[in-house]
Amino acid sequence: MTGEVAVLGAGMHPWGKWGRNFVAYGVAAARAALTDAGLDWRDIDSIIGADTVRGGYPGYVAGATFAKALGWQGARVTSVYAACASGAQALDAARAQILSGLADVVLVVGADAAPKGFFRPAGGDRPDDPDWLRFRVLGATNPVYFGLYARRRMAVHGDTPGDFAQVKVKNAAMGALNPHARYRRRVTAEEVAASAVVADPLRLLDICATSDGGAAVVLSSMDFARRHGHGDPVRIRAVATVTPRYPNTVLDLPDIATDSAVAVDPAAETFRMSIARAAYEEAGVGPEDLSLAEVYDLSTALELQWYEDLGLCGEGEGVKLLRDGATALGGRIPVNASGGLASFGEAVPAQAIAQVCELTLQLRGEAGDRQVAGARVGISANQGLFGHGSAVIAVR
Repeated sequence: MTGEVAVLGAGMHPWGKWGRNFVAYGVAAARAALTDAGLDWRDIDSIIGADTVRGGYPGYVAGATFAKALGWQGARVTSVYAACASGAQALDAARAQILSGLADVVLVVGADAAPKGFFRPAGGDRPDDPDWLRFRVLGATNPVYFGLYARRRMAVHGDTPGDFAQVKVKNAAMGALNPHARYRRRVTAEEVAASAVVADPLRLLDICATSDGGAAVVLSSMDFARRHGHGDPVRIRAVATVTPRYPNTVLDLPDIATDSAVAVDPAAETFRMSIARAAYEEAGVGPEDLSLAEVYDLSTALELQWYEDLGLCGEGEGVKLLRDGATALGGRIPVNASGGLASFGEAVPAQAIAQVCELTLQLRGEAGDRQVAGARVGISANQGLFGHGSAVIAVR
């Protein structure tokens, strides 16, 4: 188990389509996090920005871009990119600086201004890039992959489109209670079923949108927290940023084929399962200790898969957990009390940080009408393109 770091502040810019530069969203989130922490920007030793490839050169050096926008004050600066795991990589870098003694207090910021429609590879011809190849050779957009994964669950576990729809119903109900969510309206299973087919069996309301938004947290050493009046802060106890193990026999984006298991036996667990296990081992907790989880629901079917990957239930039992109401507010283990990506959409560099913002509010007891009663331990989980693991465990 590694040392803990304190979460002194959490802030967000609401998700939506606002038509502004990503810097505006990041700065708003940063200022909100600083206010929440009771600190001034000049108190910060280090700033770490999660990059956005859509922001031009400023997006590639997001740390310095946010530092300049907030006002140059000499802080150490870092920029990181790991696709959808960028926020977790940024949090991990901040934690490493704090635990190594390089910084006492670090501001972590991620923001994005996403395009309409599904994400696509960067422009140009790159026949050695599997992300480019899956679009050009197979026409396999992200929603196509989500649909294939849903079909796999239907074939292997007997899940139904009606089950997938209930995930959206659950998340929309919780997102309706979140002022930072883009979509704040409850939906019915009938509305999900009536929405347009995007990638069979998934419909429009089964798949998350692309969004603008920003999120930020202020992390510090425990000594700094106590000196500044934070006697019992939320603490980050683990950050998992693992990669898959060879052979990886379950297809993950952007790959278009799995590794052969002819010569080497496959690992005992899938990539996503290994992300969770690494976090649990580092934190010294297990799934039975969790109060809530925030997971990466790119599609309704993928949320069900996360239930199993996090060990909330056995293989193939995700639908039963959902049907029993265990993952809803008031259930045994609420999942995506924030509303998830179903209610927010993707703002890629910000979303793993936004998950930690939600854990922070829940563990403080400040989540309002979506509060999980007695929350003490929470996990966030997602993954980034090209094998970037991402999970954070926060405790109080």
